[in-house]
Amino acid sequence: MKIKRAYAPVEETDGYRILVDRLWPRGISKEKAQIDLWLKSVAPSNELRKWFGHAPERFAEFSERYRAELTASGALDELRAVLKEHPTATLLFAAHDEEHNNAVVLQHLLEKRNNPFILLKQEEQKKQSEKAKQKGTDINVYPLSFVVF
Repeated sequence: MKIKRAYAPVEETDGYRILVDRLWPRGISKEKAQIDLWLKSVAPSNELRKWFGHAPERFAEFSERYRAELTASGALDELRAVLKEHPTATLLFAAHDEEHNNAVVLQHLLEKRNNPFILLKQEEQKKQSEKAKQKGTDINVYPLSFVVF
């Protein structure tokens, strides 16, 4: 399963195309989008979506809140059922930021990858470690292990 912007060209390798946003992507027709399923139930709530506002610095907390919403609603099970029927699938999103959006969180959950929050923490730790080395400061930064959802 892969993720990509709804505005990206349709490819044969996309398989079953699932829109995972609550709102339809602006300026794109249904014919051009060629979306097989619009699964609004797996999208973040309006409140969470507005709070996040696609601010990268809020992504870690957004991921945690979104995961809690998905767990409470059972929507993730609905998506899993669809993916079981369509093993070749692409989750589509409208956000400009391809690294900080709900589809990234879904992909990580569904593929049981590293927790996005932990990944962000690891990136921050690497940056802090590099800064400390440049300043000649002795700092011990240990990599975090991954968390499986």
